[in-house]
Amino acid sequence: MNLDYSLGYREFEGHSSWRSAYSINIVSSYDPRTECQYNEREYDGFVYDLTVEGTHNFAAGIGNIVVHNTHVDRSIMDADAFIKTDVYGTYVLLEAAKRFGLERYHQVGTDEVYGWVAEGSSSEDDRLLPRSPYAASKAGADLLIYAYYVTHHVPVTLTRGANNIGPYQYPEKVVPLFITHAIEDLPLPLYGDGRQQRDYQFVFDHCEAIDVVLHHGKLGETYNVGTGREIYNIDMARLILQLVDKPESLIQHVQDRPGHDRRYSLDVSKLRALGWEPAHSFEEALEKTVRWYVSNEWWWRKLKSGEYREYYNKQYAARVVSK
Repeated sequence: MNLDYSLGYREFEGHSSWRSAYSINIVSSYDPRTECQYNEREYDGFVYDLTVEGTHNFAAGIGNIVVHNTHVDRSIMDADAFIKTDVYGTYVLLEAAKRFGLERYHQVGTDEVYGWVAEGSSSEDDRLLPRSPYAASKAGADLLIYAYYVTHHVPVTLTRGANNIGPYQYPEKVVPLFITHAIEDLPLPLYGDGRQQRDYQFVFDHCEAIDVVLHHGKLGETYNVGTGREIYNIDMARLILQLVDKPESLIQHVQDRPGHDRRYSLDVSKLRALGWEPAHSFEEALEKTVRWYVSNEWWWRKLKSGEYREYYNKQYAARVVSK
């Protein structure tokens, strides 16, 4: 959930005439305690069900840009909510954007729509080959957005981002999961051999990229967002353990999840041509993220109980293959 609130904190500097409305759908990872950290900033954040028509605040004249950002493991266990949110929810927002003449509709997509990339990097014009229910639902939303741009002239832009890391990310996501488990001397459940490659970017760099697209991007266009550098998940886990001074023996290999893509890689040259560059290296981003979770146990400890614990046990407990 950290991208939504980081966007609010970022405030879209330079868009003085744009009042920002953020659409947040509760699928899994919303915590109202995060919202209070930003409630003095000049933005409006709203929480509602995207699939309920006629409830959206910009339809009532609140906000004239919408950034729509809606996780993978939960979509495997229960794809229904994700398909409703990503596909039907996007349709509902696009219909409202068309009806009320929204100034800009920006969709935050994912690199997962390109599928597993064995060599090279995915460009914006590559064929979409999603391999999970989540990725398929996001790909469907991407196609719907372009269709509304062509057919109804809704002023859309789209970014497809790599993995985010940073403050306020719900602890079921891999990086905060590993950090908080390391702090608590609990096992770090690593899928398979840990040789999956991912691009991890600092969330505020991602927000800056969205801002650049809102300023300088071309309507109807897609822009990849990432650092252009991948790292093995097992190496990421080792770095986290080094940063909190914990032993590598905490790494616990678990059975890989279904359809787990081995590698994603994005060609970000199109976005860089607009003048954007990530301000943080992976190491800098990870260090800042670890420091934040170490300093803010008050936020995440209460989240790791109840429904979260039930989810964690379903996801990992039966998959342990080594200790």
